Amino acid sequence: MKQRFDEFMQFALHDPDHGYYARKIRTVGHQGDFSTTATLSPTLGKAIAARASEWLKHNPGSFHLIEIGAGDGSLAKAVIEHCPLIQRLKLHYHIVETSEPLTTQQEIKLKRHRVTWHKHPSEALKACNGRAIIFSNELVDAFPVRIFQRHGHSFEELHWDGNCELFECSTSLPDSSALNLKHPEKHRVEIHQSYREWLEQWISGWREGEMITIDYGDRYPELYHRRPHGTIRAFRLHENLTGPEVYQNVGHQDLTADVNFSDLIDWGDAIGLETCLFCTQHDFLKPHARGTTQDLYLLHPDGPGSAFKVLIQQPRF
Repeated sequence: MKQRFDEFMQFALHDPDHGYYARKIRTVGHQGDFSTTATLSPTLGKAIAARASEWLKHNPGSFHLIEIGAGDGSLAKAVIEHCPLIQRLKLHYHIVETSEPLTTQQEIKLKRHRVTWHKHPSEALKACNGRAIIFSNELVDAFPVRIFQRHGHSFEELHWDGNCELFECSTSLPDSSALNLKHPEKHRVEIHQSYREWLEQWISGWREGEMITIDYGDRYPELYHRRPHGTIRAFRLHENLTGPEVYQNVGHQDLTADVNFSDLIDWGDAIGLETCLFCTQHDFLKPHARGTTQDLYLLHPDGPGSAFKVLIQQPRF
């Protein structure tokens, strides 16, 4: 059966019975399919806690943190433990998680902390009366992407028929900075339209705070420099898989695409979000880093330090 690529990716990652994030497999960490900044070091948690603490100093009142997609719970643990003691005593920590296997891991890791779990951001925001620091690490890249390539003076969209890739003319192009006819012929780009649609479902319930989005990617056009085939890839046992291998081992490997932060900034502006900061992971973590091997790796300008970006937005008043 022929599917648009985002439909294939949605099934491969999120199908309740067969999807990667629904299966009872170990996904994160040294023995899983990939590691995250949070599983390698507590420094990201320290940096987020410091940012949240500083915001609270200038905006006294209730202290709610909402983490969306909390992985194995490592980031939550680090954030909570690095909040100043006085603030920690009145902290309400919320996790939005749809994966049951990951929720189980989080509950084990965070059993000594006060945490409330939710299935959707709107539920968490309701519990916070719309006032919260919201953050995520490597969340956006897991949303299904639509894939396009330039063909003449228009764009074709990628489909998968179970055996091979097919490109067909698209009559409904999404709003994206990446759909630029200056691309060479057959140059591929990915668009996280599903993330925008998901964000628009709940963002109106957020009235005060900051949203910290951390992921690998870049602004457009830097994102696609020397990447004519786009950024879509799979990870299995820490191996980076591209090309036809993306379609193999459905439900047993992660699928991901780099994040176009120009789109996130533009989409946020369209729904009433103001950009406070856009920087590299190096710049965000450096004031809080130690001299460990892990932190030096996470800060390295030729590695994660520049590959990961940090976008901070707030509601526009």
